[in-house]
Amino acid sequence: MPTRYLLLSFIAGAGLLAGCAQAPLSSQDDRLDTLATTAELDTMLSGMERRLARQCTNNDHGGALAAQEARLDEIGGEVGEIGSMLRSLRTEIRGLSSETSAPQQECPTSDVAALENKTLLGRNEWVGFPNIGTYLKARIDSGANTGSISAREITEFEREGDDWVRFKLAVDEEDIVVDEARDKWIEAEVTRRVRIIQASGEESRPVITLLMRLGPIKQNVDFTLNDRSHLDFPVLLGRRFMMDIALIDVAQTYLHERPEYPGGEPAEKAAEDEAIDRKDDKE
Repeated sequence: MPTRYLLLSFIAGAGLLAGCAQAPLSSQDDRLDTLATTAELDTMLSGMERRLARQCTNNDHGGALAAQEARLDEIGGEVGEIGSMLRSLRTEIRGLSSETSAPQQECPTSDVAALENKTLLGRNEWVGFPNIGTYLKARIDSGANTGSISAREITEFEREGDDWVRFKLAVDEEDIVVDEARDKWIEAEVTRRVRIIQASGEESRPVITLLMRLGPIKQNVDFTLNDRSHLDFPVLLGRRFMMDIALIDVAQTYLHERPEYPGGEPAEKAAEDEAIDRKDDKE
């Protein structure tokens, strides 16, 4: 109770200081006597306490809000810093992803399958010509483009509007050939012409296509016609023939069996004729 009376005295004093119109002293004494009852005092003081409590509460909320705002500002700064870190990390991840997704260079591998599909040839091989009926020795030369077959008495003529050629094999007594083919006339259509440039001058040679057999290979091959009787091999095979179908092992010779034709020697006797070339290589 004493606290409430003190509050009442404080309110009365505040009224006097505010310059409020004052009732006569006798009236105030009467009013104080009337207010002095316990019930009225309790009611008045309770109302004042509630108002003060609400004010205090409002003041506390304001302080709490200020504290929360300050904390939110602090959290906002932390979130901004974390966001900056996340953006930097995202940039690094993109860089790593681009490096990972970049096409990797494959290590070179040997194409074993492609090699297995090609026929291995020595630097010298036996070749057969079914339409002529003979076998001949051939030099394999990847430096030459088109193959060549030794020919003599080359005569060009026209047949039904197309260019043809007639010739005989230019072979000497030392060349290994079926005897019946030595003086046999051979006719073939001219498929094209090639220009040959040599130290002695320039010439144009006809190109024909002949069916040829070499080991497991049997196909049509282009040959220029030229007298090779002064050379060791009446046939030269160039890279146009070998392309995509054959490889050369220059350390070996006659890897494939000599074809057989009527009037010729059996294949098993070819070793004697091959030995001549091996002897010349050693010399």
